[in-house]
Amino acid sequence: MANTKGRTQKKQTRVVETGKIYITATFNNTFVTITDSKGQPIVTGSCGMHGFKGTRKSTPYAGTVTMENALNTALMTHGLRKADVFVKGIGPGREAALRVIRSSKLEIEKLVDITPIPHNGVRPPKIRRV
Repeated sequence: MANTKGRTQKKQTRVVETGKIYITATFNNTFVTITDSKGQPIVTGSCGMHGFKGTRKSTPYAGTVTMENALNTALMTHGLRKADVFVKGIGPGREAALRVIRSSKLEIEKLVDITPIPHNGVRPPKIRRV
C-alpha cells in the first residue's frame, strides 16, 4: 500500500492536444466519449449523468448539455485543441451535439458518420401456408 501516511494521491490530468470525439445518439439517450489520438478515453458523458431521466434524456437539449459539459472538461482540464469527430446513430441529440462542437473554439479536422447501415438485411420469414 502506497498510502501509509494518510495522504491521498491526486490523479494527474493528461495534457491531450489532439483527440477524437465519439457521439452516439440513440433514440433514448446521447453518449459522448472524448479520447486521445490512440483511443484511450479521457472524458465520458451521457444525458443520464446530468440529471435527465426518462423521456427527457431523448431530447436535443439534453444532448446539448451533455456535449457542453464533456467539451468544457476536455478543453479546460486536458487542453484539447484539435479533434476528429465520429457520429453514430440517428437520435435527436445528434445535431444538437454537433452544433455545440461547431460553436466552440475547438478545431475540427474531420467529421465522419459511422452509423452502421445494413447492406442485405435479415432473412425474410418463411412462406405462410393456409
